[in-house]
Amino acid sequence: MISRRRVIAAAVAAGWRAAVAAAPPAIAFPRDHGAHPETRTEWWYATGWLGTEQAPTHGVQITFFRSRTGYGAGQTSRFAPRQLLFAHAALTDLGTRSHRHDQRIARWSGDPAAPLAAAALDRGAVHIGRWSLVDEGAGWHARIAAADFALDLQLRRSQPPLLQGEAGISRKGPDPRQTSHYYSEVQLESTGAEGRGRAWLDHEWSDEFLAPEAQGWDWAGINLFDGGALTVFVLRRADGSALWAGGSWRGAGTAARSFGPDDLRMTPLRRWRSPASGAEYPVQWRLQTPAGTFELRALLDDQELDSRASTGTIYWEGLSELVAADGRRVGLGYLELTGYAGRLRV
Repeated sequence: MISRRRVIAAAVAAGWRAAVAAAPPAIAFPRDHGAHPETRTEWWYATGWLGTEQAPTHGVQITFFRSRTGYGAGQTSRFAPRQLLFAHAALTDLGTRSHRHDQRIARWSGDPAAPLAAAALDRGAVHIGRWSLVDEGAGWHARIAAADFALDLQLRRSQPPLLQGEAGISRKGPDPRQTSHYYSEVQLESTGAEGRGRAWLDHEWSDEFLAPEAQGWDWAGINLFDGGALTVFVLRRADGSALWAGGSWRGAGTAARSFGPDDLRMTPLRRWRSPASGAEYPVQWRLQTPAGTFELRALLDDQELDSRASTGTIYWEGLSELVAADGRRVGLGYLELTGYAGRLRV
């Protein structure tokens, strides 16, 4: 007799295949480096480190968000607030053990030629005032003029894009309709005033909301020193249990392998309490993945961002190291922790 579990699993898989089949056309470049204003939400997210693999000096984060408001759709005015653009930037200095961050927010009519804040539709280019992230062909160029720091980073491509999930359709919940378009640009060669290093860029867009029971997520994107890349994420319920999980692993010179809830386990090992928000963040993890078992450790505990003046949330986003079972550091990247200072609303 076929077990109830197998029947449910088959039904879920069938729903997932149907969702993928009904999805918009496959991702194509350079078009899909650009904005998708017909979708509800979108972000371009660049993180990286400068220095050497064994002695990084700085971590950087630059994120541009786009949100469709649902207002002004029938208006022709270029001032109609059809979209909102947000941006976050952070600089972690491991020498001084400091973490600085800033944010921006602007209305956008949807006109890609708008001078103050806009996003291009046919190529990667988004800006808010003097903050910008632009695809220049060989890579991305980020410029940030924050209140108390500045960034000017070249992120040069060294590998093809990594399409997350099934050909860029990434499952984000137990309902097969909870998906996003999602790709990553890994092992970017980063150059800035603080030195050289490696970076990672995610671009994701979707019409779907988080599952109603989702409190937040834990995510990491790690550039491995051997040229590979590891992505892991878990969506959590309010009680901390996993609602959904997944990720990918692309070894150096090999095809990417996507994985789902049965392939990943993230176990918190140490927590840090923010003196500013009172939120407790798990800043050290054990990761059990198809690529192996590792520990993921923050290189600075205090990497919290208070973005209540833009996206309305407080979250943790920080430079972290990936350590193998034998104690060797095998990669560097960013860990993102949301929903610990209150339920995340996306």
